[in-house]
Amino acid sequence: MNLHLMKYIFLPLLLLLSTFVTVSAQEFRVTCRVNSQKAQADPQVFKSLETAIEEFMNSQKWTDDIYNDNERIKVNIQLTISEEMSPTSFRTELGIQAVRPVFGTDYETPILTHLDKSVNFTFEQFQPLNFVENGFRDNLTHVLSFYAYMILGLDYDTFAPYGGEPHFQKAQNIMNIFPQNFASVFPGWTSREGNRNRYWMLESTLNPSVRPYREAMYNYHRQGLDIMQEDVDAGKAVLMQVLETVSQVNKAYLNAMVLQMFATTKSEEIIEIFKVSARNQKSRVYSIMSKIDAANANKYRAIGI
Repeated sequence: MNLHLMKYIFLPLLLLLSTFVTVSAQEFRVTCRVNSQKAQADPQVFKSLETAIEEFMNSQKWTDDIYNDNERIKVNIQLTISEEMSPTSFRTELGIQAVRPVFGTDYETPILTHLDKSVNFTFEQFQPLNFVENGFRDNLTHVLSFYAYMILGLDYDTFAPYGGEPHFQKAQNIMNIFPQNFASVFPGWTSREGNRNRYWMLESTLNPSVRPYREAMYNYHRQGLDIMQEDVDAGKAVLMQVLETVSQVNKAYLNAMVLQMFATTKSEEIIEIFKVSARNQKSRVYSIMSKIDAANANKYRAIGI
């Protein structure tokens, strides 16, 4: 077969395959690392766990939307083994960060930075993790699925007002189907465990008092950060309006977990943005953030008040 004929036979096939790869890309690009320094189990078990978590998050189709490869949400997961309850049962802390690109720049802004201190699960080497949408299979996949939908909700809220609603509802479904009789073994799912767990993360996100905050997150990202490469002052003005909204929401729902998450996720970014600002702006940012994040109030002095 001559080369000219081969080109016409194989080029359409290559284009078709290329298109399929592009449109079939999943929503996440997850990297997982397991800190097993305190564990006695075979290190290969934790290598297998890293692979299983990455494959679970990256291969599952979480939405009906089409993602290009460069649109996938970058997520870093750090799983720290704090106790081995048995060779296959572990008590862990799960650190998770998700980022969103800022339009027209190489900068990636965090949309979630969170440490979940109560993730208990069982896992055996080479055990695959399988998604079950309307049932409880095991706690690890349940927790990962919950955070997948929370991250999707947070991300979509930054691109359209309340755009994350269907994904938060999926997270709500995962919360609702958790078997209550397992709560003592797998903490983090109920309202009875303090006010800083998965239950309160979702409750405060969906609480009607917090809806202005969710719209403010759209303004923060699309009307603020995304225009700053063209007009820094206009972007900062929007961010100031956002912080005023956040302040009002904090008064309506004092110490809401979602606002604590905002402070944890955005504090460093806010400090850097407002370091070069008018004194009255700096003073107002400090006043707002030190009330929302009172435990870390001194950190905001780095703005330069």
